[in-house]
Amino acid sequence: MELESTPLKDCFLLKPSVFKDHRGTFIESFSQRRFEEVTGLKISFVQDNQSTSTKGVLRGLHFQKGKFAQAKLVRTVMGKVLDVVVDLRPDSPTFKKSFKAVLSDENHHQLFVPAGFAHGFLTLSERSVFAYKCDQYFHKESDAGVYYKDPVLNIDWEFPEEELILSEKDANLPTFEALNL
Repeated sequence: MELESTPLKDCFLLKPSVFKDHRGTFIESFSQRRFEEVTGLKISFVQDNQSTSTKGVLRGLHFQKGKFAQAKLVRTVMGKVLDVVVDLRPDSPTFKKSFKAVLSDENHHQLFVPAGFAHGFLTLSERSVFAYKCDQYFHKESDAGVYYKDPVLNIDWEFPEEELILSEKDANLPTFEALNL
C-alpha cells in the first residue's frame, strides 16, 4: 500500500498493491495494521456503508457535525466515480479548499476523508458500487451537508449539469454561507 498526499491537510489517497494474473486481480482492501503503518493514524472504523448508483448520480456534499463528525475511508468497488472532499475545519490552513480524484475498480485507489470534511461523489460509469468505512456511527441529528454547486466552494464536477441526478435532500442542501460551522 502506498500513500499519496493531497493538497488538503490530513487528506490522502491510498493505493493498495494489486496482484494480477490470468484469473483476474487480488487486492487487500483493508488491513488495520497496514493502515496504521502507512498513515501513522490510529483510527477504529466502526461502520461500513455501501451505495449503488447509476451514471450521473451525485451524492453529497455530506458530513456529520460536532462530536459525531466522521473520518471515512472510501473506495469504488465497481465502476468509476469522481470523488470530492471539502475541508470544513475553520482552523485548518486548507479551510474551504476542495480536492477531487477519480476512484475506480480499475485503479483501486481509496481516499481517506478526515473528520470535519464534507464528502460527495458523482458516478461516471453506467453503474457504481461505492463503499465507506466510518470511524463514527451515523447520528441522524448531526447529519448535514452543503450544496454541491455552492459559489464559495466553486467545485467543477466535470459533468453536464443537465444530466445530474440528485436526491431532493441533496438538491436543497444549504449554501456554505448558511452553514453554522
